[in-house]
Amino acid sequence: MIAKNDIFATMLRDNGYSLTKSRQAVFTILSNGNPLTMSELVKLCGSIDRASVYRSVELFEKISVAHRLYTGWKYRIELTENFDHHHHHATCTECGRNIVLEEDPSFETAIQKLANQYHFSVTSHQVELSGLCEMCRQK
Repeated sequence: MIAKNDIFATMLRDNGYSLTKSRQAVFTILSNGNPLTMSELVKLCGSIDRASVYRSVELFEKISVAHRLYTGWKYRIELTENFDHHHHHATCTECGRNIVLEEDPSFETAIQKLANQYHFSVTSHQVELSGLCEMCRQK
């Protein structure tokens, strides 16, 4: 299996970009966990200046290294399926907790069936659920 860092370096090179310290730092942080807000990402990048973090994320979105997960008008950044398995998310509107929903073959089949009804060819999709997590519901 090819390591995430090798895939990342190849994607940069294939798109005419070099591997810089700030790009590597942003990638490493994104590959270590849950989707992050830009504020969280900037904070975790520590010594990397805010503008470099934003430019890195903009590039990552352009070359399909990362994408945005929208919850209302807010969003979090996550690595694409080039680096992780296909999944969806549920976000708690009370505490902000983000829960990864593992891929469900019957759900994926239903999405394809729905698209077929409208003669639509799906190239990718994201399903985001918003509501209350178990802990917030019990409060």
